[in-house]
Amino acid sequence: MSSFVVSARKYRPSSFDEVLGQGQVTNTLKNAILNDQLAHAFLFTGPRGVGKTSTARILAKVLNCSDRQEQGTVACGVCNSCKAMEDTASFNIIELDAASNNSVDHMRMLNEQVRFRPQEGKYKIFIIDEVHMLSNASFNAFLKTLEEPPDYAIFILATTEKHKILPTILSRCQLFDFRRIPISEIVKQLELIAEKEGIKIDQDAMHLIAQKSDGAMRDSLSIFDKIASTFKGEKIGYKEVATSLNLLDYDYFFKAVDSMVQGDLAGMFVLYDEIIRNGFDPEAFIQGLTAHVRDLLMTKSPQTLELIQTSDEQKKRYKDQSKLCSQSFLISSLDLLTRAAIDLQRANNQHLLVEVALSKMTYLNTQIEIGSDQKKNSLSQVTN
Repeated sequence: MSSFVVSARKYRPSSFDEVLGQGQVTNTLKNAILNDQLAHAFLFTGPRGVGKTSTARILAKVLNCSDRQEQGTVACGVCNSCKAMEDTASFNIIELDAASNNSVDHMRMLNEQVRFRPQEGKYKIFIIDEVHMLSNASFNAFLKTLEEPPDYAIFILATTEKHKILPTILSRCQLFDFRRIPISEIVKQLELIAEKEGIKIDQDAMHLIAQKSDGAMRDSLSIFDKIASTFKGEKIGYKEVATSLNLLDYDYFFKAVDSMVQGDLAGMFVLYDEIIRNGFDPEAFIQGLTAHVRDLLMTKSPQTLELIQTSDEQKKRYKDQSKLCSQSFLISSLDLLTRAAIDLQRANNQHLLVEVALSKMTYLNTQIEIGSDQKKNSLSQVTN
């Protein structure tokens, strides 16, 4: 049997400091432990793959560790409780998946388990994942236990859909909102993992993986594993990642804007036809071009340059192209593209609709120049 372990499990955080992008949560939890002001029920809420369950396990491990390090906020990893937790053999830390254990009977069984004191360690900790999957009857069966648990019981609930949880449950928990992980932090983590695994991958490729994951570290690592196995032993660049994820290469968007700036309508149509023949649909092209024009607009000012989530090399390329585009051209292009994106949903001929939008964008500079000349003529006539 293969000994391969996916990166999401292999590099799962084992301490509060290793949890990416959630300092507002981990710092509060560490202070609660230091000051001995722990709540009896926590609710971790936020997008998928941002560290909710990992943080719950870290908190459970620290609380039952018999030899805590660093003022009691780091588990030792060698005591019986820590080893049992690592081997998923702890009787004091009970994990429950509410997606498959959501009946009233399951909640009654949990309530029965709460009655028994921990065999080892100070606390008996219940981690309930995807808690929003519980039915209303299950929530009600759980409510009394959650409201008045014994002093050794701690509940850590995790969910991606807080709005589905009964207000009576929410009011009895200490809420922690987990954020999407910034692209820069995901890229740093991918760099560390790539170095440890001996995988050669460039900055642009890692930024593309991070962007595709939408702030979820677990999704980033899943994509990373897939690409690393596809191009095993090879240098992984942007083009390899784009091909593997079936994404449009950013070179297409740079070429498209160059054609628009030059007023080359024939070149624009030929480029668009090549994109369609390569299997990409009009909607994907419009979305990608919209993001590209938006990034060009952001490079117009030093204050907004940092809003572009890409490598330094790529930022330079954006800056060079933005010098060829006026701000009026970029703003008008964004307006046309957002309208086209809306109209695509109900268009009978999507291909033609995109060609019309591209035609308008290609002649935007001409319209802007005509408008500017007319304004000058009007001013001169008024002056005379």
